[in-house]
Amino acid sequence: MPALIYHVIAFLVAAVVVLWTTPDVRNIGIKSGRVDKPGDRKVHQHPMVRLGGVSIFAGTVISLVIVWWLGGFGNLPPDKEWQILGVILGGVGFFLIGLADDLLNLSPFTRLLMQVIVALGAWKAGVSIDFLTIPTVGIVDLNWLSLPITIVWLVGMVNAINWIDGLDGLAAGVSGIAAMVMLVVAVFMKQPAAALIAAALAGAALGFLRYNFNPAQIFMGDGGAYFMGFTLAAVGVIGLVKIPAVTAVLLPYIILAVPIVDMSAVIVARLSRGKSPFTADKSHLHHRLLRAGLSHRWTVLFIYSLTLWVGSLALAIAGIPSGIAYACGATSLLTYISWRVWKNSRQS
Repeated sequence: MPALIYHVIAFLVAAVVVLWTTPDVRNIGIKSGRVDKPGDRKVHQHPMVRLGGVSIFAGTVISLVIVWWLGGFGNLPPDKEWQILGVILGGVGFFLIGLADDLLNLSPFTRLLMQVIVALGAWKAGVSIDFLTIPTVGIVDLNWLSLPITIVWLVGMVNAINWIDGLDGLAAGVSGIAAMVMLVVAVFMKQPAAALIAAALAGAALGFLRYNFNPAQIFMGDGGAYFMGFTLAAVGVIGLVKIPAVTAVLLPYIILAVPIVDMSAVIVARLSRGKSPFTADKSHLHHRLLRAGLSHRWTVLFIYSLTLWVGSLALAIAGIPSGIAYACGATSLLTYISWRVWKNSRQS
């Protein structure tokens, strides 16, 4: 069986499982009263089930188990097996932390402590950032700094995806686009195992949009956001960062630039006001766009186009055939969306 067929299977199985199970998860959430009620910081007007992450998690894991059973992962060397195991078990750990928060409303300190512990386990299994790229210097071996930098990356991306989950379909769409770009880049970089995980996650995230795009029928909750954030960060590490090439090391940070920049800007803004970076407010990009007069959907579409644009830049930097053409096309799309956004804000 051609190798790329396994990636198609991973994507489709994950999407089908999510499409099939999400209505049942929603019904269970309604009957059990596990809903997210409207509030000052929240955009939705009615109580919403926030357990959609269960379907995203199930779709991704079931897809990977099936592909593994079919032989899609092939014969991996021991160190690569540990890395894949680290991604899968780390994903399970972060999903359970998020699910516990959805059900029990954990304190910020408890969540952070548990996140660091799971990230430490993933690092121990080989999901580690061993190199950094410094301008004019090149690739630098991190040695003992690998542990704190890896934990900051993994935990940071988990919370970055969770923080942008403020509008219908936003986190799922951004994660799905980023996962698709990682899939293409990982295949091009001859990292099929990482590409399989990216394919499964992309299928799960994009399949979830059927029920999560505005007007949403269900939210993914912290369980879904934590799982997707960790998986994206971990795939970036094992599939790209570990390749000793300057361009490969940079790619995950470019692909995930939108949630990274949004989280960084929010933290700086909160600290500048003398507040804790964990204090919830309405300083995220999507909040700013809504205040500028954009509709819910146009705000989400604009951020989608930003994510697709930085992803296309990653394709071009990676040297993928026609990557520059993709970047030009994404730039044209972003320009058009930006014009529509400006026009709509002027009319409101």
